[in-house]
Amino acid sequence: MVNNAAMKAQKVESLWSHIYWLSTLAGQGSYTAAAERLNVSKAAMSQRIAELERIAGVSLVQRTTRSVRLTEAGQRLVEETQASFEHIAQSFDQVRDMAETPRGRVKITAPVAFARQQLVPQLPQFFRDYPEVRIELDMSDRLRSLGKEGFDLAIRHADSPPETHVAWPLCKTETLLVASPAYLRRAADLHEPADLPAHNCLHYPRANESPAWTFEARASRARDALVTVQVSGGFAANNSEALRDAALAGLGLALLPDFTAQPYIQSGKLVGVLPRWRSVRAFAEHLYVIRPYTPHVPRTVSLLVQHLRQTFAAGFGHTPAAQ
Repeated sequence: MVNNAAMKAQKVESLWSHIYWLSTLAGQGSYTAAAERLNVSKAAMSQRIAELERIAGVSLVQRTTRSVRLTEAGQRLVEETQASFEHIAQSFDQVRDMAETPRGRVKITAPVAFARQQLVPQLPQFFRDYPEVRIELDMSDRLRSLGKEGFDLAIRHADSPPETHVAWPLCKTETLLVASPAYLRRAADLHEPADLPAHNCLHYPRANESPAWTFEARASRARDALVTVQVSGGFAANNSEALRDAALAGLGLALLPDFTAQPYIQSGKLVGVLPRWRSVRAFAEHLYVIRPYTPHVPRTVSLLVQHLRQTFAAGFGHTPAAQ
């Protein structure tokens, strides 16, 4: 009797990794994504789940050509063990935080342009302060699912932080309308938003929407005093760096986040236009650093948040150069 119980306990213990892989598969929704999350091959992932099903004696996964879904038995197994795995992860984080020297990995996602232009140049100082911390940066303009994809932090352009996450403001940002001096010398006069249809407007494409730019007078505080103008141009791109480069080449006018435009305004390669008007609705007005809600925040995550908040507290400067 004792031997049978011991053997049963040993068998269950040997299956913990199998069950954890099943939990990861449930969260990711596909063998490919789960394998990437666990840093294993898709074949190894499939083999481990098959072993778990054979030992359990019941099907745990429903496989189709397009997706993976858990059976009732598989879902029950994941639900019953999920809290245990989360508790183990939190306990390990707490133990690791007891180390005198902070160490561990922080996985963060950020918009491409901001990451390249602003975030990466500010990381060397963080690494000098905390050389045992590793940062894994995902540069993407797509809104990632932090919990599902295993991110500790995200930097997002937003008018307000998501209520489902913990958020800290980094700084305010502003969208600037710019063009190269060469373009402005040969282009039609531009004094009011109503003049924009006569110009080549390099725009950020929005799904199923005609290109339109909205402005408010800087001297006005009435949000109902908005001016929206339909625009058109020979180039559109879903990346502010591409729009910036097109503007630098003299192709037309572009709306850019201030952190993308300011260095080129300061050097004279771009000029801010329509200085009496403020662009609205093109890009959000704040940058936030956010994390999924968890009872325990790893020390490494807290240190990186502190570094980012101190670094970007001053913002990027919001006064466009007058044309």
